[in-house]
Amino acid sequence: MSTIAIVVMALAFDYTNGFHDAANAIATSVSTRALTPRAALAMAAVMNLAGAFAGEQVAKTVGKGIIDAPDGSEGLVIVAAALVGAITWNMITWYFGLPSSSTHALIGGLVGAALAASQTVKWDGVIDKVVIPMILSPLIGFGIAYLLMVGILWIFRRRNPHKVTRGFRVAQTISAAAMAFGHGLQDAQKTMGLIVMALVVGGYQTDYDVPFWVTVSAALAISAGTYAGGWRIMRTLGRRIIELDPPRGFAAEATAASVLYSTAFVFHAPVSTTHTITSSILGVGATKRLSAVRWGVAGNIVTAWVLTIPAAALVSAGAYLVMSLIFL
Repeated sequence: MSTIAIVVMALAFDYTNGFHDAANAIATSVSTRALTPRAALAMAAVMNLAGAFAGEQVAKTVGKGIIDAPDGSEGLVIVAAALVGAITWNMITWYFGLPSSSTHALIGGLVGAALAASQTVKWDGVIDKVVIPMILSPLIGFGIAYLLMVGILWIFRRRNPHKVTRGFRVAQTISAAAMAFGHGLQDAQKTMGLIVMALVVGGYQTDYDVPFWVTVSAALAISAGTYAGGWRIMRTLGRRIIELDPPRGFAAEATAASVLYSTAFVFHAPVSTTHTITSSILGVGATKRLSAVRWGVAGNIVTAWVLTIPAAALVSAGAYLVMSLIFL
């Protein structure tokens, strides 16, 4: 299997990541009518592109902090199998309209392929950079979003509701752009990390620095996928969990963006944009009344979260076994 084929597969995953996770950035602003769907998608695509150029620490975490892939053909097959697992899970959850995590699908794919190949999984890195953030980021997103929304309700309690709604509808264009930038910052880098891993095991480079052409390619792929849109998941996030208004949409997006920035720049952790925005929506929804949140829908989403890593790992392990018979 050639390194070029792996790069193409990684960019295909990046594209699916874009349309699978487009809803993360724009579902709330579209559902509150702060932006039209096409304007929101165009803005998200541009900000995803910009966010992809904002750093490479998350890419290095994915490239060298999760598994030890051997050099040569076996390492390339492991990376390819990981991508098969991640892409397959993305497509399944997209079909059913479930906002699952492309990040954790990718991590599960890497772990499953490495285990099937009897290679080393860096469990310390998986726990520190994936599992702990996977647990904490939704809790933090829920808590901050709840408190921010309580603060907004208190500050604007005596203001004209119609003027407040109009003001936050404008503010949502900024918070949605910030969320889209954070999505590019986080998710495009994960594909960069996979491509760099393929370049290293393929013998094209010895370090895990991200070449400029890799950054550009990943940025363009995720932006194209974002503009293609993810309407099924957008309906789930924007309407099925709770009916959002502009103040709640702003609070959810601002919270999610702040969590994405802090985890990328401070902790270099590949957190899930899906988990972050969904938990933030739940947090702002809980300020309305607990019964306003459709907890059954939320439960289905959490189930998809729990299943993502093991499901993607199983698919990638099976893919490795098949591909190893063909290429090794």
